[in-house]
Formats: sequence, structure tokens, C-alpha cells
Amino acid sequence: MRDRSQISTDPMHDRRAVVALSGAVDNVSASTVDAEGADTGAGGSVTIDLAAITHNVRVLREHAENAATMVVVKADGYNHGAVQVARTALAAGASELGVTTVGEGIALRDAGITAPILSWLHRSDTDFAPALTAGIGIGVSSRAQLDSVVDAARRVGTTAAVTLKVDTGLNRNGIEPQGLDEVFTVLGGAVAEGSVHFRGMFSHLACADEPGHPLNDQQAMVLQESVVRAAAAGVRPEIVHLANSAATVTRHDLRFDMVRPGIAMYGLSPIPELGQFGLIPAMTVSAQVALIKKVRAGDSVSYGHTWTSPEDTVVALIPMGYADGVRRSLSGRFDVTINGRRYPSVGRVCMDQFVVNLGPDGGSVVEGDTAVLFGSGDNDGPVAQEWADVLDTIHYEVVTGIGGRARRRYVESESASTDRRDADTTEEVAR
Repeated sequence: MRDRSQISTDPMHDRRAVVALSGAVDNVSASTVDAEGADTGAGGSVTIDLAAITHNVRVLREHAENAATMVVVKADGYNHGAVQVARTALAAGASELGVTTVGEGIALRDAGITAPILSWLHRSDTDFAPALTAGIGIGVSSRAQLDSVVDAARRVGTTAAVTLKVDTGLNRNGIEPQGLDEVFTVLGGAVAEGSVHFRGMFSHLACADEPGHPLNDQQAMVLQESVVRAAAAGVRPEIVHLANSAATVTRHDLRFDMVRPGIAMYGLSPIPELGQFGLIPAMTVSAQVALIKKVRAGDSVSYGHTWTSPEDTVVALIPMGYADGVRRSLSGRFDVTINGRRYPSVGRVCMDQFVVNLGPDGGSVVEGDTAVLFGSGDNDGPVAQEWADVLDTIHYEVVTGIGGRARRRYVESESASTDRRDADTTEEVAR
């Protein structure tokens, strides 16, 4: 496999000038806010192991082989912190970054990140001028979007890096194959006048988590045919990409020029039923034990008294609740680990807190001990997939749903496992 240090970036995008935006873009997504004040103790902690990110990127680079790697840091890096994750991933060998909105891309530029960035989801009234000034590539999904990008490039006096998104069967975002000829004509004129640089073509798989699904091959064929049609129309893309996380690790034949993993970089398996693929979850959600108390046999706990203790026991109060992303529907259906031992939640999850049963002996737990809600899974600890199974959802929703008063911090573990060192950064996780 090639040396990570020799992966080059596109100079059309690798611009160091970052402009002040003063509200010119109105579709900026919510992002983390620095929390330099005292920790109030409410809401718990979200710990991001950057060594796990590094490990996961290297695993994905091995799968990519000679293809480049674009890592997706949309939605504030799947709630892991886009800026910190992007810097770590690029240092580990990723060459490009993917986001949804131009606002997300501009935030990365404002943080001093100069690697190529592609943004691919836009409103009808998106002003592309700030993004073009910041050197952000634009994923175009319609003739109207292309017209808007060309207009912005003319106004700014720059060349827009455009990547066409083709709808190959997901029937969501993208240009339908029957509409490509018109787009190619407009694109060709824009390239000729210098307002557009045709960077690439891409699409998104609908059933990549089923590696043998016939639609994967059909979508790949449609994309390849679209590239051939583009070349016949006189516009040839520099780069073609299709593989998401699942395809990156299971369908090496779909790597093309670049792979585009998202969830796998954060250590969550894109196909849980097939295992972890050597990935390490980077996010650990925890909170301190706020209070310990005894509960007598026959006494009930929390709102509605939905759980009644069958024996004299000891319970612990954990200061995270549904306002922080611990879903009320998890009530009595998940465990935490304290000092390496699992304890079940009991009673209803409240807005700010929930209760766990420590058993008659109290498990030697004391106030101030750390309760882990989910994390890397070391020592049989809970993982995000357990919540997903209980909630009948996917782990994407679990990790992106943690927020409220939770404070994010970054660590660099020596083993990307259990030996964690605190970093200097602590942030409020805002949803």
C-alpha cells in the first residue's frame, strides 16, 4: 500500500485563505460550543478517543489500497466533533473530507483545515459564493443547482470545483440518468469559460449493508455508464466514487478512484451482524454517580413506579436523562458499567437522570464513581449497538442523539482501548 505521506490533495481545493462570512450562509448546522467554564456536573461526558479514529482510518486505508479515502464528517462528525476528527483522520492518511452543507465545510475552513472538502446537500436558496471563496467543492444534484454554482462562480470571479451526484437507484439526492445530457451540456460550457472545474462524479448505495444485494452492482453499472456518457459529451471527471463504509470493507470491486467511509471511521460496524471489521468505537458516554441510597423490598423507583424492588437493595442515581440523549424508551432496558461491572437501569428514565440497581451489597460503588452508558466494549462494557437493538434503530442514531448538557472531551489512548489520557479540550455537545 502506498505511503500515507505521499497522498496528494487537489490544489483547486487546498486553499489557505479563509474568509469572514458575516452571516452570508444561512444553512450552517449546529456545532459544538467551547465550554471553558466550570463543569456543573450535569449531563455527563462524551469522551472521544482520537487514537481510535487514527486506528480506524488506517484500517479503512488498508481496504482502500490504491484508492484515495474521503472521510465523512457531516453532522459535526457524527457528533464526535468534526474539526478534531477531521484533523486526526487527515493525519492518519485520509486525503479528503465529505460534509452535507456548505456551512459545515466553511466551519472546517474557519478551523484552518485546508484539505479538499466536498459538500453535497443544498437548499434551493443556498448561496454558493462563500463556499467557493473558501475553496469548497460542490456536489451538484440538479441542473438548477449547477446554474446556481456557475452564477456564484461568475460573481466571485473564481472557478468552482463541481462533482456531479448521479441518482443511480437510491431515489433520493442526485441527477437522474435521463437528465444527464442537459447537465453535461451546461457543464461543458461552464468548463470552457473557466467558471467550473469538473472534479468528479459520485453516487450513494442503497443496500451496501447487504454486500450481495443485486442493486449494488446495478448502481455501480449506472454510475460507470454515466461516466462514459460524460466523456462522450466532452466532459471527463477526474475522480469517481461510490463506496460508503459498508462497501469499503466488503466490496473492494466498488472502490473506483476513492472510497467514502463515514460511520466506520467512528468505530461502529457498518454491518453489525458481520462483526467489527477490526474497528474500535471512538465514543464513550459516561456520567458520575450522583447519589447512592437504599431501597427496601416492595418500594418502587422513579415516575409511575414502573419498577418495584423484590428485595432490599441499593440504587445509584446517574445524572443523565432524555434531555441528554438517554431515550425514555430505554427505561429498564439497558445496563451501565461501574468499576468494570454491569448494573441494570430500573424505573423510568427522566429528563435529567435515571436509576441503576446495584444489588443488596451495593457493589462497593461510591458516589463519584463513573458509570459508562456505552463505549468501546472493553471488558464486556455496553456498546452503542445494544441501545440500537433495544430501540429498533441503528447506532448512527444513538451516537448522534447524545447532546443536551453532555460535555465532550478528547483523549489520545496509547492502545486505542482502555489506557486513556485526558486532552485539554472540553466542549458542550449541542444538538
